[in-house]
Amino acid sequence: MATLLSLEAEEEEQRLAEASRRIGTDAEKSGTALTSLVIRDERPALGGRAIATLAKRNQTQSLPWNRLSVGSPVLMTEEGVSHQRGWRGVVCGRCAQTFEIALAYIPESDQDRPTYRLVLASDEIGRQRQRSAMNEAKNATRGRLAQLRDVLQGDRPLRFAEIEPLTPLDSGLNESQIQAVQLCLSAQDVAVIHGPPGTGKTTTVVELIRQAVRRGERVLACAPSNLAVDNLLQRLIAAGEKAIRLGHPARVLPELQQHTLDLVVDAHADVALARKLIREAQALRDKAARYTRAKPLPGARQELRREASEMMADARRIEEQLVEHLLDTTPILCATLTGLDSQILKDRKFDLVVVDEAAQATEPACWIPILRAGRLILAGDHCQLPPTVVSQSAARQGLATSLMERLIAELGENVLHLLEVQYRMHSAIMGFSSAEFYASKLIAHTSVAGHLLAEMSSVAATALTSTSLEFVDTAGANYDEELDPDGESRLNLAEAKLVCRRVQSLLGAGIAAADIGVISPYAAQVRLLREQLPFEGLEVDTVDGFQGREKEAIIISLVRSNIKGEIGFLADTRRMNVAMTRARRKLIVIGDSATIGGFPFYARMLAYLEQQGAYRTVWEEPEE
Repeated sequence: MATLLSLEAEEEEQRLAEASRRIGTDAEKSGTALTSLVIRDERPALGGRAIATLAKRNQTQSLPWNRLSVGSPVLMTEEGVSHQRGWRGVVCGRCAQTFEIALAYIPESDQDRPTYRLVLASDEIGRQRQRSAMNEAKNATRGRLAQLRDVLQGDRPLRFAEIEPLTPLDSGLNESQIQAVQLCLSAQDVAVIHGPPGTGKTTTVVELIRQAVRRGERVLACAPSNLAVDNLLQRLIAAGEKAIRLGHPARVLPELQQHTLDLVVDAHADVALARKLIREAQALRDKAARYTRAKPLPGARQELRREASEMMADARRIEEQLVEHLLDTTPILCATLTGLDSQILKDRKFDLVVVDEAAQATEPACWIPILRAGRLILAGDHCQLPPTVVSQSAARQGLATSLMERLIAELGENVLHLLEVQYRMHSAIMGFSSAEFYASKLIAHTSVAGHLLAEMSSVAATALTSTSLEFVDTAGANYDEELDPDGESRLNLAEAKLVCRRVQSLLGAGIAAADIGVISPYAAQVRLLREQLPFEGLEVDTVDGFQGREKEAIIISLVRSNIKGEIGFLADTRRMNVAMTRARRKLIVIGDSATIGGFPFYARMLAYLEQQGAYRTVWEEPEE
């Protein structure tokens, strides 16, 4: 794994260098860079940091499609200068026109009208923490870490205590969710909550954490992304639990920043004394440095500086004691996997470590919290998107296989509980994914099993809104795919026009734009559709961008249409599982059956859609 991390680092650096060399709009096509930005605003932020608001010079111009999200590490460089200065920062906010970047300080330029470039950067600190954690686990010879490592490596058998009856704190839990919590509470080493789309996985995780706290346990709740951690924290706070968020405040949602360690410390009454000592110390330093006509007594200035240093030391001691107290008395700490800082946590251990969205985390990242675990619970769905790995070589050798997926493969059903009731999709939308990925075990809750668009307020009952499934077959209609100009992605112009017509039909029937999502596996098609669908609230994105999301109506543009039957990205069937399960009431898939039908997965999908009476051909479409 350490070797694979090095391969990943090399690939990331190579891509970063390549993105830095590109110029103009060409640099933005990969989605990992933004160019020709200006600083629109700047303001101070927590911990002496600063926040810069970046945008195009034309304030009405929207930013192009990109992969930079809140929490992404970025490198900001000044354009048009021979010496390439760079400032590392973190995306802390974004909208259609602007990006907010948290920096150590605001860049200063010698140019009159400087412009800047943002490039997605690698997280070398996180990678070093992964290497260090794996090395510590590898070399452990005794104690809990060595035992847990042996269990996770298959060298020591799983242990479960007798399952005890459970009185749920959340009265809305179903029987499947209760059983998952019971299994996890009985696990003495490790257990897995397998949560397919819409089954309330995070709700179950929150119940588990709350039950553990009631048993007097201390819990470390983690996830691979800042957004996933914030989602967990938000649910815990809403349930009345006391929790603290570790990590960079700029990476935390604004409404949750008051729960970050930085702000909890700043808001504490004891800090007022520390701040007073710092002000007095600064005044003494200023006095010692001030020039006076009268010659000061021998050693007077040294005495002032010594007194100021003692005050500063007292202030630091007060803050450090407060941090230690908060970390020791708060039952739940929340953080990203790679955001766990040993300088803050020191040698603290936790009775229970929970990793939510574990199927999206690489195994090395999971070893960071495992170092501190008494017991480990992984929650996620390995039938959806795997961890993001840019090095194809590292992915093939195992870096793209999460710890959760590996444990299920090696330890089997004994280690996991499947959540079976889903609260999102119409039963017909659910049916194919349930059969293909979840052994037909999913059950649609009665509240969603038959819901349709036509049942929503202000929506007209039409053929489009009164059914849940539709596949539009473009075979034989010359809906040919093509490479985009830079040759890095694919698009399908004719298919894009058909998507636009379907969106217009949904809008015309009374569906709000915010209730519609358009998904394509190809970035070039996403860019094209965004240009053609300028509706406020309508979301067009890649499969990755829609992970964890849902919409009342989803349209999927498959793009691929060629005589060779090549399907590219579509061969990753987990991506199609994610795309199809974003829809609540209506799913429309547009594609070429002649191209995709030679692939067994899509042959089964086409057969299912035909069985459901959802098959249409583009020849049935009304003429424009």
